[in-house]
Amino acid sequence: MRGLRFSGFSLIMMGLAVLAVVVLAPAAQSWVAQRQQIAALQQAVAAEKSEVDSLTAERERWNDKTFITTQARERLAYVMPGEVSFLVINDLPAAAAAAEPAPVSTEVQATKSDWMHSLFASAMAAGLAPVAPEGSSK
Repeated sequence: MRGLRFSGFSLIMMGLAVLAVVVLAPAAQSWVAQRQQIAALQQAVAAEKSEVDSLTAERERWNDKTFITTQARERLAYVMPGEVSFLVINDLPAAAAAAEPAPVSTEVQATKSDWMHSLFASAMAAGLAPVAPEGSSK
């Protein structure tokens, strides 16, 4: 322990260093938090700007007469006067269609519960239930 000696100056300098850390730590923490918030807001602004750009481009497309005509043909099935429209109902290739549909059962199957009895019991339970007084929160 003999080699470990502190002078008054070194103690004052260590105290000032500790004091500087204590004073500057909250400011550094708030600076880092602000930088993170700025980065998040810049990302949000960039996302909104790209959405505005795409909406502007879409608005410009709607100003084009050929685009409007195309949309009317596709979405609403409109045709120009004198044209004939054909509607293709099943345009799937034969390979995509099911080879053979599942066969329909020729037997009548009984259900596990009698639906008429269940319906009658439900109607009776609803009709015979006690009426809640007005203003009740149930």
